[in-house]
Amino acid sequence: MAGRVEGKVAFITGAARSQGRSHALRLAQEGADVIAVDVCAPIGSIRMYPPATEEDLAETVRQVEALDRRIVATKADVRDPAALRAAVDDGVAQLGRLDIVLANAGVFELSPSLELSDGAWQEMIDINLTGVWNTCKVALPHLIGSGGGSIVITSSTAGLKGTANTIHYTAAKHGVIGIMRTLANEFGKQSIRVNTVHPTGVDTVMIQNEKTWGLFTPDDPNPTREKFTELFETLHPLPVPYVDPVDISNAVLFLVSDEARYVTGVTLPVDAGYTIR
Repeated sequence: MAGRVEGKVAFITGAARSQGRSHALRLAQEGADVIAVDVCAPIGSIRMYPPATEEDLAETVRQVEALDRRIVATKADVRDPAALRAAVDDGVAQLGRLDIVLANAGVFELSPSLELSDGAWQEMIDINLTGVWNTCKVALPHLIGSGGGSIVITSSTAGLKGTANTIHYTAAKHGVIGIMRTLANEFGKQSIRVNTVHPTGVDTVMIQNEKTWGLFTPDDPNPTREKFTELFETLHPLPVPYVDPVDISNAVLFLVSDEARYVTGVTLPVDAGYTIR
């Protein structure tokens, strides 16, 4: 039986690890080939967790190829439209088309609003907001050339409600909803659907490290994973502290598949109920 995205090609940013790798693998399992990009380098203002590496991106390639799918991987920064355009153009040249765009690349950092530096604000906006637009802009001509397709932008629960100590992140994640709604209206006639997905905390390196635990519990001299888990469990009506990357990937797979052929302009939470509380 054919996979749900059999014969399609997906362009995925932030594909070296975590949600991006999970999306690449889930779509590959369902028959898609992949154009993968990641910056694979430190981001100056991000100190909570280590950066993705070229080895991480190579591992994504290995795992996709192990599923007998093709993948074209490039080190590129979403802040650099020329590098992104070259990556997607090369991928389409090798794989033949483009049908799916996952604007997934993003960073996260905590900071009290009045302690946030101008540079940290700008860097967050440049990656999490402008980087999403750059991704969509370089990919849209290829989607039009393929006769349509689907874009899914990774926002956050912080794109649907305010979250203290994340003013720059929350602003960017709200902003990408505006990108989504505009593109959904502007390119619907070309059979291009555009949606956002809104995860709660996801079990990735972004939240599973001692620096993150300490920043979420600043008054605790001995932060631990267990305490962090208990804290996050209080945020959700469902009895889980955070979700798994594949939970987001399954939502993305639905949105890009023909099962969602008339779903566009939607903000889809995958959040264990966080945004209803």
